[in-house]
Amino acid sequence: MTAIRVSAVGLPSDYKTSLVPAICQNLGYQIEWVEPKKCDLMIIGSFHNLGKKKLAWCPKPLRPLVKSLGDGIQAIIPASHKQALILFQTGENLRHDFVSNDYALTFDLGVSGPHHFRMPYWMEVADWSAQGVTGNTNPRYGKLLDINRLLQPLGNDFLMRPQKAAIFASHLREPRGTLLNAVKSQIEVVEFGKSFNPLIKNHSESGLIKFDELQAFAFNLCPENGMHPGYYTEKIPEAFMAGCLPITWADENVKADFNPNAFINLAPMAISHFTKLGEILHSKEALATYAEQPLLLARPSIEPLKKFIKQILESATS
Repeated sequence: MTAIRVSAVGLPSDYKTSLVPAICQNLGYQIEWVEPKKCDLMIIGSFHNLGKKKLAWCPKPLRPLVKSLGDGIQAIIPASHKQALILFQTGENLRHDFVSNDYALTFDLGVSGPHHFRMPYWMEVADWSAQGVTGNTNPRYGKLLDINRLLQPLGNDFLMRPQKAAIFASHLREPRGTLLNAVKSQIEVVEFGKSFNPLIKNHSESGLIKFDELQAFAFNLCPENGMHPGYYTEKIPEAFMAGCLPITWADENVKADFNPNAFINLAPMAISHFTKLGEILHSKEALATYAEQPLLLARPSIEPLKKFIKQILESATS
């Protein structure tokens, strides 16, 4: 095993059991998690403090020794230490150049060049064990996404379930509130999450296992948090894998990842005030057409991502 010193800044608390560290292990690298001043590779995530005054993650004596990474995001690069390689990785709707970086893993479609790789968040929580990568987890959902299941049609089982929808939400910022009302005008919607239960602190402490909860619903209202070409998260495949027909909000490029005939996309219906939604939800014939569709039209491969990460690791340790 080749040792590499890595610092993670602004990433979820469970990042060490996520896909990129799992791939590092698969490639023969042993990660030593260190503080920023000692790292070979600094991975900066979406939740790094954007304020210049608040550097709680950084030891106080070192706070004056900062190098700006752009847009108010800062990281420690001591003068006595070889400058660390910077990897920006986001599961949020942020662009690949949001932080000055050497490499980036983001959702962005259409970005060319050897220093960016498109890794939508649903890849993060997929089961890649058949391709040799293990170690990533998906605790909030209860299991990893089964690629074989996503390659199969949804099936008719959802038609036998109660014809109501579930939504899991920590906020109702627009257009999410409008979409919720549109679906509520047609069928019952059961609400889960911080937006509806003030006692829930966050996703990780909700006590809910999403896969289990979805078994009681025919539909899952799962709009994306924002709309940008390439920004497609775990929401659609998690609904599909749980046996629900996904009802989402995404731009037309979603077809780059998922079969657009396998879910209801509310975005094109907005111009007609969602009148088509009622026609679909109350028609057994219309719903049956969705049952025939797989979510994935081709088997995805983890190999291109492994090649990209290997390039980063070799550069950081050279």
